[in-house]
Amino acid sequence: MPSIFAYQSSEVDWCESNFQHLELVAEFYNTFSNATFFIFGPLMMFLMHPYVQKRSRYIYVIFILFIVVGLFSMYFHMTLSFLGQMLDEIAILWLLASGYSIWMPRCYFPAFLGENRPQYICLVITATVVSTFLSFLRPTINAYALNSIALHIVYIVAQEYKKTSNKELRHLIEVTMVLWAFAFTSWIGDRLLCSFWQWINFSYLHSIWHVLISITFPCGIVTMAMVDATYEMPDKTLKVCYWPRDTWPMGLPYVEISDDNKSC
Repeated sequence: MPSIFAYQSSEVDWCESNFQHLELVAEFYNTFSNATFFIFGPLMMFLMHPYVQKRSRYIYVIFILFIVVGLFSMYFHMTLSFLGQMLDEIAILWLLASGYSIWMPRCYFPAFLGENRPQYICLVITATVVSTFLSFLRPTINAYALNSIALHIVYIVAQEYKKTSNKELRHLIEVTMVLWAFAFTSWIGDRLLCSFWQWINFSYLHSIWHVLISITFPCGIVTMAMVDATYEMPDKTLKVCYWPRDTWPMGLPYVEISDDNKSC
């Protein structure tokens, strides 16, 4: 039985050919495409700082976990080791759980919890701990399970899109959904149509997934912050801004927050 640290000890192997560019890097493009996580994670932590100070400092955990996901994903694709796979997938699981705990609107809580967020957080943590252990039983299906959670988030965002009349939020949701759709298409295409991509000598869809999902993350964070504010911060006004300039055709979204002088 190979060591969990050993190269190619994972049962999961992506479409990119192995050891084509560097002797110690199994999947070159899949490894280094994670660089965007180390750019957008710290940048979003800086840009969202005023919002975090007024909403919850636990949001910093989400940004840190996002960077950790990039680190573990890089390690996994560099080695294709079982340890790398599990670290990568468990980090993603806890990143999603953190987002659920902080930003899930109370109206979507299970009925037996009412609108009690502390109890809901306990439920999310318990489910995540159980899922962490279950992930070792059938590691080959973990990625599909994680994407099913993402589909639930898409459903929640779609429901909020129907409710809101905020043009900024509606536009941001539209951009986020399009980016996620392209990212997911890249992921599933690499997973299910590998033979075709190898036949045309284009085995880079999973690296494209890394870049697109790391761009989708800031959009998703700001989307959830805006949705959350309508429920949890009715006395505050949140405005979507874009770095480096609002006037540029493309930019990294973040929120500015101010007190609302109007009565609740």
